[in-house]
Amino acid sequence: MVATKETPAHPELKRVLGPGLLLLFIVGDILGAGVYAVTGQMISNVGGMAWLPFILAFVVATLTAYSYLELVCKFPQAAGAALYTHKAFGIHFVTFLVAFTVICSGITSASTSSNVVAGNLLAGLHETFSNADGLGWFDVPTGTTAQLVVAMSFMVVLALINLRGVGESVKFNVVLTLIEMAALLIVIAIGFIAAGRGTGQGDISNLVVFSDPQDKGWFLAVTVATTIAFFAMVGFEDSVNMVEETKNPRKIFPRTMFTGLGIACLLYVLVVVAVITVLPLDYDAGSEGILLHVVRIGAPGFPIDEVFPYMTVFAVANTALINMLMASRLLYGLARQHVLPKALGAVLPGRRSPWIAIIFSTSLALGLIVVVNQMSKNNVVGALSGTTGLLLLCVFSVVNVACLILKRHDATTHFRAPVWVPVAGAVLCLFLAGPWARTEAQMIQYKIALGMIGLGLVLWVVTYFVNKASGTSTTFTDIDHLAEDAEEV
Repeated sequence: MVATKETPAHPELKRVLGPGLLLLFIVGDILGAGVYAVTGQMISNVGGMAWLPFILAFVVATLTAYSYLELVCKFPQAAGAALYTHKAFGIHFVTFLVAFTVICSGITSASTSSNVVAGNLLAGLHETFSNADGLGWFDVPTGTTAQLVVAMSFMVVLALINLRGVGESVKFNVVLTLIEMAALLIVIAIGFIAAGRGTGQGDISNLVVFSDPQDKGWFLAVTVATTIAFFAMVGFEDSVNMVEETKNPRKIFPRTMFTGLGIACLLYVLVVVAVITVLPLDYDAGSEGILLHVVRIGAPGFPIDEVFPYMTVFAVANTALINMLMASRLLYGLARQHVLPKALGAVLPGRRSPWIAIIFSTSLALGLIVVVNQMSKNNVVGALSGTTGLLLLCVFSVVNVACLILKRHDATTHFRAPVWVPVAGAVLCLFLAGPWARTEAQMIQYKIALGMIGLGLVLWVVTYFVNKASGTSTTFTDIDHLAEDAEEV
């Protein structure tokens, strides 16, 4: 009788990521829509010192990164915050809440990106084709209604791509990351050239000018701006889902993650310098991204201002696709784990894509865009980006506490954060998640977040009673391989 080699139920993923590819993956995940969405908001809150909130957000993100790194070295499975929560607390309902919060953050982040794409795309088309500034073929509407239609159409396009079963390609992400970095380097170069020639409308000395239009005082004003900036620093946590595809992760992950965060922070600070140099502090960019105006005003007569909007669209679109892929696959994984309705685990024959999870997540994003557009009027991007930051600050608080609890375990690890680091990380994340870190207009973030989490709770309750009737337990059956269940499609 010939012995056959048994195939493991969960075969290992191919380890293809070295330090270079992993670094580009992390930087690409962090950059995305963040700097386009929040830079103008930060300047309107603290003036020329908008670079300071970026640095403070970097500090908070780095403290949390320490916790993620210790945990990913202890538990090198691609399940992220949900896995760490379950290992620390062992409460299935809490694990579900964390996992669904991560899903919600992906949907709000993609919705933010869709609005950034809409604004920049319409601005680019206007520059190219309008009678006033372009070829004179036709005028392109750039108002609120036009942006809403384009944003929703963009989400539908993402869903169609998602339904085709397009997975995340690391090499493709490398190309898009380089485009993202190139776009920001263009802004930075224009700013420094304007500073050198004295051709900008702004003044580099404004970098030390603090303004407080909300009359909150410098401490709370900087706190509010830091919560806004935090949206631009998230994304590093997604890299833990690549741990099983990384060569020697315990050795290269810590150094690479910190390097990626540092590069992103440096780029953001230099972008603020460019904006302050080119534009006056009271500049009104309207519904367009402020970086488009830096390129337009800082390099007059240079054709880069016609290409730049399309570069930003291409880069931001990739972030949105990754977010929606993650959200639909996690919904599918939770359905497979029997903690969400079984229907969400349905797979499209042939394409092998989780079609009901895709339709559900896309419908939620579309509804979110419409409702927030009505509730927040002209600050849709601010409301959605702020909600993403709020949701992830809550997740990061739990991860930091989980790191503290799991320090008592004897699991072998090649990276250990000092005890004070997760304590400081948890305290700062909770502080930034509080109402004192938001203006009255930003309180809408709590309504959006609670509404989305409430929907998740309703789905969980429905699943609980359906499972109870069929004699099935509403518990995670294999939390260690939650992400692998999602990657099967």
